[in-house]
Amino acid sequence: MNLQSLKPTITQLIENSSDVDYTLLEICNLLKSEVSYYDWVGFYFKNGDKNELKLGPYAGAPTDHTIIPFGKGICGQVAVSNKNFVVPDVKAQDNYIACSITVKSEIVIPIFVDGKNIGQIDIDSNTLDPFSKKDEEFLEFVCAKVATLL
Repeated sequence: MNLQSLKPTITQLIENSSDVDYTLLEICNLLKSEVSYYDWVGFYFKNGDKNELKLGPYAGAPTDHTIIPFGKGICGQVAVSNKNFVVPDVKAQDNYIACSITVKSEIVIPIFVDGKNIGQIDIDSNTLDPFSKKDEEFLEFVCAKVATLL
């Protein structure tokens, strides 16, 4: 799948949005169905004034990780660092929270609104080391578009 070819659909979903959560779920479903190695796609958002993330819309297997403290796991680290985090092999990460035994890699990209990290997109893959710079750039585009909804 050419990630660039998904950009117009993402843009259209955002521009035609009348329900934020529904639109985010549509984006998750689109990415999971169109990118073969995106096995779980979800959004986490800062939970009010708490130093934790709360699971938002997602596509994929249910997860027990509906609340993630800042600093814990890959998502929690991105909440603190404000930087992209690409994990080619989750077994090599000390601070990884296992969602499923099938997950082999993960990519997390923060979402900024008015310069503040308010959430992130989190993608798990059952493939070892599938994420490239193209994935990172594409997901930065997705997060920038999503930020316009929030």
